[in-house]
Amino acid sequence: MYTTLQDFLDDWKRESSSTLKIFQSLSDESLNQKVYENGRSLGKLACHIVETISEMLTHAGLTIEIAGEVNRESAQSLAEQYKRASEIVEPTLLNNWSDAQLDDVIKMYGQDWKKRDVLISLVRHEIHHRAQMTVLMRQAGLKVPGIYGPSKEEWEAYGMTPQD
Repeated sequence: MYTTLQDFLDDWKRESSSTLKIFQSLSDESLNQKVYENGRSLGKLACHIVETISEMLTHAGLTIEIAGEVNRESAQSLAEQYKRASEIVEPTLLNNWSDAQLDDVIKMYGQDWKKRDVLISLVRHEIHHRAQMTVLMRQAGLKVPGIYGPSKEEWEAYGMTPQD
């Protein structure tokens, strides 16, 4: 639970940095990778993460816009758009919310949420979809960067056997 905006911002910086590593590991060819025919593609998941930053914070009463339509065809463009969107979060929050307002209740998706819960949900939502992306990256033959520890490829680069 975040007790201050700075608690969230510290967590956001760590998690968005990790998400950016994932985005920067994508290739244009990998963006169509799906687990199953009607599932979300890797590119669609990346686009969803980018768009949700603006969408969720806008529902919370903040004005945050991503310049232009999210480009689903270019891995580099998706990474750049994610980076811009994630960097907008800090100044938007600091200019509009205070620590004292974190327990304020607002309407979110037809429910009553505390502002702190919006921030928690934003981070957890991103972590959830980022994890889905890593599975699709493996299926597409991409190297997955380590997030909370070394990835398979990083273990191997250290001359060690990946941990099961």
